[in-house]
Amino acid sequence: MKAITLLGATGSIGTSTLDVLSRHPEKFSLYAACAQRNVEKMLEIILKFKPKKVALSNEQAALVLKDKVLSLHLDVEILRGESGVIELAADPKADIVVGAIVGAAGLKPLLAAVKNGGTIALANKEALVMSGRLFFDEVRKYGARVLPVDSEHSAIFQSLPYAIQTNLGYCNLKEHKVDKILLTGSGGPFRNKKLEELCHVTAKQAVAHPVWSMGPKISVDSATMMNKGLEFIEARYLFNATDADIKVVIHPQSVIHSMVSYIDGAVMAQLGKPDMRTPIAVALGFPDRIHSGVGALDFASLGELTFKDPDYERYPCLKLAMQSSEKGQAATVALNAANEIAVAAFLEDRLRYLDISQVVSSVLDKTNICEYSSIDEILEADKVARELADSIIRSHE
Repeated sequence: MKAITLLGATGSIGTSTLDVLSRHPEKFSLYAACAQRNVEKMLEIILKFKPKKVALSNEQAALVLKDKVLSLHLDVEILRGESGVIELAADPKADIVVGAIVGAAGLKPLLAAVKNGGTIALANKEALVMSGRLFFDEVRKYGARVLPVDSEHSAIFQSLPYAIQTNLGYCNLKEHKVDKILLTGSGGPFRNKKLEELCHVTAKQAVAHPVWSMGPKISVDSATMMNKGLEFIEARYLFNATDADIKVVIHPQSVIHSMVSYIDGAVMAQLGKPDMRTPIAVALGFPDRIHSGVGALDFASLGELTFKDPDYERYPCLKLAMQSSEKGQAATVALNAANEIAVAAFLEDRLRYLDISQVVSSVLDKTNICEYSSIDEILEADKVARELADSIIRSHE
């Protein structure tokens, strides 16, 4: 029986994780869970999975949850605020910590979890985009293990040899005859929309992804393909790759989740239905396979699978991310911070769709490119970039 701590329990990844856990009560127990403010959903989780600890980062919501728990005489410890989430993540009783908090908010809890030397099932791409090499230095220092949960990185992981799977962050692709990582992406809901029509895109349209069911922020990132840019950066660190080792490919059907080509011309691909329960099950069960609740592909009914190179005029955010990857940690921190602020403003109807990339580009132009030697420096740079992005947005309102 493995104890699971679930960071981001009420989001889409958290919900899918709970579904996988519910299918294996003999293998896993939910030890702890955290969320931002969703009291009702967290209460449902407590009633069904009976965790020992729960945290809500919104302090008022945590107090409301505590009152409900007391009235129902439930035996669960309620923690509150950012400090409560970090304390929960740092609890050494968890065998696996699933990091599914969206955005930069997931970085501190993940680093707290790493210090226990356990397994991190990583679904938070932004944390790795921000901290990169420093994150994996902590992983090595404390003897932790990272397993990817993003569907694309899980696909790459599954297409690589075991020696690489067990040494993420420090593996040697060339030693294992890897020629290229092929990172696939659907192209989002606007891949066929005329470029001149993109200026009229609304938040409601952007969150309606044609294939995946995701939260609003990730859905917008998928539309702009910033998510693929962040995944490009994440893949660099996970697989110790160079920028030249990775190629982005548009694959609208989202059947092939990513591929790895080898020097002999062979290409290994992971195929499956677009359901996050598969990569979650891969991470939870590794090195074994466990049931995820996802059915097998019916190849006879698939139809054609298509591929093409990305159009950077349509996806300027993808280009900005790839350029930031080349420049290093300062640029990727600023990129992520500016994007989070810009996407939030777009979802609030304070910013137009095409202006998301403009805000990110403006912040990058004003960012001092340097090397960071500590997490505190990264967090300070993140704060500065957010303030700058917010100032740029407010100046155009």
